[in-house]
Amino acid sequence: MPETAAVSGAGPAALTGDGPPDGTAQHITAYTTLQVLRHLDSGPLGLVETRAEERLARCGENTLPGRRAASWPQRFARSLRDPFTAVLLGLGLVSAAVAAWGTACVILSLVSVSCVLRSSGEHRADRSMAALRDLVTTTATVLRRADEADPPRAREIPVDQLVPGDVIRLGPGDLVPADARLLRASGLSVHQAPLTGESAPVAKYPVEVPDPPSGGVFDQPQLCFQGSSVASGSGTAVVVATGARTRFAAGHVRTRHRAASAFDRSVQGISWVLIRFMLLTPPLVLMANAALRGRGLETLPFAVAVAVGLTPEMLPVIVTTALARGASLLAREHRVIVKRLPALHDLGAVDVLCLDKTGTLTLDRPVVDRALDADGREAPEVLHWAAVNAWWTLQLADLPAPDTLDEALLDAVDDDELLRYEGLAAVPFDPVRRLSTAVVRRPGHLGTHTLVVKGAAEDVLSRCALEDGELTRLLALAEREADSGLRLLAVASAERPARHRDYTPADERGLTFLGFVALRDALAPTAGDALDVLADRGVAVKILTGDHPGTAARACHDLALHPGDVLTADRIDGLSDSELADTARRTTVFARCTPEHKARIVAALRTDRHTTGFLGDGVNDLPALRAADVGICPRGAVDVARESADVVLAEKDLTAIDHAIRAGRVSSGNIATYLRITLSSNLGNVIAMLAAGLLLPFLPMLPSQVLVQNLCFDAAQLAFAYDRPQPAPLRGPTVLRPRDFLRFIAGFGVLNAIADLATFAILVRAAHASPGSGDPAAFHSGWFTENLLTQALVMLLLRTGRGTAEGRAPSPVRWAAASLAVIGVLLPFSPLGPVLGMTTLTGWYYLLLAAVLTLYAVGLVAARARYERRGWGTAVSAQP
Repeated sequence: MPETAAVSGAGPAALTGDGPPDGTAQHITAYTTLQVLRHLDSGPLGLVETRAEERLARCGENTLPGRRAASWPQRFARSLRDPFTAVLLGLGLVSAAVAAWGTACVILSLVSVSCVLRSSGEHRADRSMAALRDLVTTTATVLRRADEADPPRAREIPVDQLVPGDVIRLGPGDLVPADARLLRASGLSVHQAPLTGESAPVAKYPVEVPDPPSGGVFDQPQLCFQGSSVASGSGTAVVVATGARTRFAAGHVRTRHRAASAFDRSVQGISWVLIRFMLLTPPLVLMANAALRGRGLETLPFAVAVAVGLTPEMLPVIVTTALARGASLLAREHRVIVKRLPALHDLGAVDVLCLDKTGTLTLDRPVVDRALDADGREAPEVLHWAAVNAWWTLQLADLPAPDTLDEALLDAVDDDELLRYEGLAAVPFDPVRRLSTAVVRRPGHLGTHTLVVKGAAEDVLSRCALEDGELTRLLALAEREADSGLRLLAVASAERPARHRDYTPADERGLTFLGFVALRDALAPTAGDALDVLADRGVAVKILTGDHPGTAARACHDLALHPGDVLTADRIDGLSDSELADTARRTTVFARCTPEHKARIVAALRTDRHTTGFLGDGVNDLPALRAADVGICPRGAVDVARESADVVLAEKDLTAIDHAIRAGRVSSGNIATYLRITLSSNLGNVIAMLAAGLLLPFLPMLPSQVLVQNLCFDAAQLAFAYDRPQPAPLRGPTVLRPRDFLRFIAGFGVLNAIADLATFAILVRAAHASPGSGDPAAFHSGWFTENLLTQALVMLLLRTGRGTAEGRAPSPVRWAAASLAVIGVLLPFSPLGPVLGMTTLTGWYYLLLAAVLTLYAVGLVAARARYERRGWGTAVSAQP
């Protein structure tokens, strides 16, 4: 059957032109339109619903292969490739090779727990993100019939429900949802850059009998391909390939990888420094113990345990959990959907937000500012006549609805005043004349018709009976008003003898000039407050608009946003990339921008070490959306913009963007806090253990004790994904600076090591003061307890969460730190203590330990205050 050949047996090449679809030598590019429809067992009226359902079951959903969710076992296997996990596995195998089975089992348990938690978290996060993406699923307009005899009905369906043979409609801003053959088109052009790299739109039109292909398949004008987008015009096409059979799936999607964000690159850089240190630790410990203590391979399990103690193996779990939780809360509480989970990192780092003013700073409608006569004085009657024109043009020209300018005029006057006139005729607006005319009869003026004309100042004035000097003066007045940011309509009238024949544009001559109506953009009600909040958060706003420079500057002035010098497109063209980057740093408003200008400005800001977000909703915003670190669009944006964006807002509102940036900073800040606290504490413990291992006649802690201590700390650290930060750390972009971060870790790691060595001195003194207190079990117990207590202190004092005024409900970090402290104190007394080689200690040891911990807490607070004054306290700060 033809359907079987088209749907089941044909591959992508067959359906788009490189292979015979039915076993013959004839390519589909050589088929006529009728042959293609017969081959697909379809027609211009579209498919019947039952046949479409059968094809969907047979062909599968129209989904790219890379978009399908990975299974849980695949996630588990992928998590084993994490650098820290791979190092841990290697250390576990080394332990097993020397028959240190206890150490090997604990390491493998750590790896298993970490991989299970990470896989489960990623699985839950992907399910949540899939559910969120469904809220903004791209749809396609398809013609379907309930039955063969029924007429076709156009309706919107999700693109993944399309099947070969479906007839679809395409319009400006639509993504082409599948590979398709055009049946009809009107001025259609598409962007094929994702497929061919061409920046300019390509014209597409139906071809009844195609010529033999002279170029590639993408040069065929009658074929549109998935991954391209409609730049202009409209068309109707029949789907010839879906899902994995499309050209986009076969060639492009496999090679497309998004570059890692600045935050990800910083974390990876720190991670590899730690991994190198971890790999060096075991041989250094072995060599030092062999040289100073004459110990051999019996210290290998301890060396491995020390290396494991330096590993932040919960990092992937914390990252996934923190981001998934932030994205879920953002969607639930503020209706902001993060389509790409790592984009929440980038939102936290955004320090420049680029946007168009229309619909964001201003509403997409103007309001009347004032009406002026020819001398520039207030003239309410001018507004009255402009409204008469708007009302009767709407009534008599059979327009579907008034445009935004006419709506503003009608809102500014009393409707009863307009009904006093009798409307006779109208010559509607067109983009060539740039004006409209209404013909009315005034009360008491029998035998006379009044023509009321309004439109662009230059076009109306050129039709008025004015002397050259007067015309020049009025044009200069109009230019001054436009430069001040107002849109200007000129209004004129003429009295004509009554007649019965139609009025035409030829009658718009010898007019009497009445005056101007000045309109300004209505400000978005939340824009002013949102701009203030963004400024407090360290986010600079840049206006990238295609509008008049004066209009953009006026909107900024009205919102108390200082525009400075407005940079126009002609000046941008004269700047090199480096000059543009330098200029963009000081400029707030960019006017008369084309899509290419917007993308170039965003790229220049990125090269200047800024993390940029771009808010756009149209086809012309697509290059800038892709150029930005974070692409943002409202839910009502065109399909191609919504598909390319990383973040989708329920409404085009700056307040929602502020909520998104705050959520990104909360998640990124919690991840950075985890890294800061974990690594500084682990580094201090490793330094102390290495020193004690060289000074003591026995190992300072058994390998099993090191690993159990590490496991307890890892479990407590999961609380950082749920921490509640205080306002202060959220005021600047969360940019991780590796040099300051490593300096912070080193400083607080040394402080932690000093506390550990002070405890070591107390334990040594106990060995001389109390018989039996100097055995290894007592030393191990004392140091185990001290380590967990100091780690609990670090969790509380170095976090970026709330202070003492936290409210009645303690934060998760406080609960985790308290649990860690309880385990540290009680574990040596529990039945598990002797199993791990620990024993109880005398009471006076705990008094001395309390003194050490008090001094350590004072040192932590003092050191943190010093680091904060120098800008390193959080290791996350504003970009330069």
